[in-house]
Amino acid sequence: MNIETIRDMCNNGKTIWTIHVLRKLQERGIYRDDVYHAINNGRIIEQYPDDYPYPSCLVSGTDLHNHPIHVVIGLGGTILYLITAYLPDSVHFEEDNETRKEK
Repeated sequence: MNIETIRDMCNNGKTIWTIHVLRKLQERGIYRDDVYHAINNGRIIEQYPDDYPYPSCLVSGTDLHNHPIHVVIGLGGTILYLITAYLPDSVHFEEDNETRKEK
């Protein structure tokens, strides 16, 4: 999975917004445009090739106001599944907002 493929699929409407991501966006005050911006300007920081039902990854980027945001994306054939999005916090991530803290 690479960011160029993800961006292409996202920008060409080959995405499905899961019910989970839509609920989480609403709860967290994140807009769809913020997710698109993060994907188009971010980078993959973690890959989960064994995720079920599709391999997935974690994209780190920024929202439209330049705040850090993470997006979890699954890739099922020719469809991109937007799974969740959240604002990284200092409890789980280092100051760079991309490095997970040790448990």
